[in-house]
Amino acid sequence: MIGATHYSLSDPDKDRNLLISILETSDSSRDARVLTSLGSSDRALSLVTVKNEFVRCVYRDISSWYDYFFGPTLHGARLAAMPRLPIESGDKVLEVGVGTGINALLYPEYCDVTGIDFSSSMLRKAGRRLRQRGVRNVDLLKMDAANLEFEDNSFDFVYAPFVISVVPDPVKVIKEMHRVCRVGGHVVVLNHFLSKNRFLACAERLISPLTVYIGFKADVDLACFIAQSGFRPVSVERVSVPKLWSLLTFQKQ
Repeated sequence: MIGATHYSLSDPDKDRNLLISILETSDSSRDARVLTSLGSSDRALSLVTVKNEFVRCVYRDISSWYDYFFGPTLHGARLAAMPRLPIESGDKVLEVGVGTGINALLYPEYCDVTGIDFSSSMLRKAGRRLRQRGVRNVDLLKMDAANLEFEDNSFDFVYAPFVISVVPDPVKVIKEMHRVCRVGGHVVVLNHFLSKNRFLACAERLISPLTVYIGFKADVDLACFIAQSGFRPVSVERVSVPKLWSLLTFQKQ
């Protein structure tokens, strides 16, 4: 079910790092055309491709131990990201990839949250967690992130923590997230992306065909993701320590 898609460029790492540097240091008024000027619009996001059924089976298998490993491993980034999320009182929030519900416990009580996930096993654990903690402002639904079953402009805020490196088609997912977000609302992605360090990037590409078996691709290219999505983030921020996680914030125009 897994195939590899290889790409080549004269110096893809140099191009990608230049674009990421521009994104992380420029203000929001810079011409958005820079996103497609460095060859990122036609390169593969990852060397690995996965299918929905493969993802479903992986998360069925890892759901029993997910919390023990990814709970503490990712929690620093969850906690670092939450205060930076522009959630306002009364907002309708969509969390894409709610998983076992760890992040769903962190939302303020003054917003209404809908959490979706493709895995029934993960959703069952999320439901138990929310009931045990007495959380009443989060509803759970089984749904494919690439085919959201909501009307356009349904949510004030759409958040995808640690999802982009999991799904088969990250670009389709971010487009769906924008579709269901209202004009003026925010779309936010928290994820690990391919390192700007040439040697670390090489290592991430090497291990990515293996990491998919524990639920994620290690080599998703940030510059390619942004360029192919067609949306310009208003900010790209590294969060947590060590700074392995990037927080991308978009505002729907």
